[in-house]
Amino acid sequence: MLVSGSAPASSQDDLRRWLTARVADYLECPAEGIDPLVPLGEYGLDSVVALAVAGEIEDHLNVTLDSTVLWDHPSIDALARYLHPTD
Repeated sequence: MLVSGSAPASSQDDLRRWLTARVADYLECPAEGIDPLVPLGEYGLDSVVALAVAGEIEDHLNVTLDSTVLWDHPSIDALARYLHPTD
């Protein structure tokens, strides 16, 4: 659950690109190889990486997130829609 703060004025597409780049960095794979519709667990995302990515999202968007956010919204696309629902 998004607890406080709000996403900056960027679009879902901008956020999707940023999320893809961050996840790719953690998973040590090219961003182009990550399909935004595929659950991140299929790329090997584990709980340690999920918490690290969630922390980066919190810092980037100035929000507080549930620790389960990447499991509740398991793909880049689902996560972007949750974090920036206005598009």
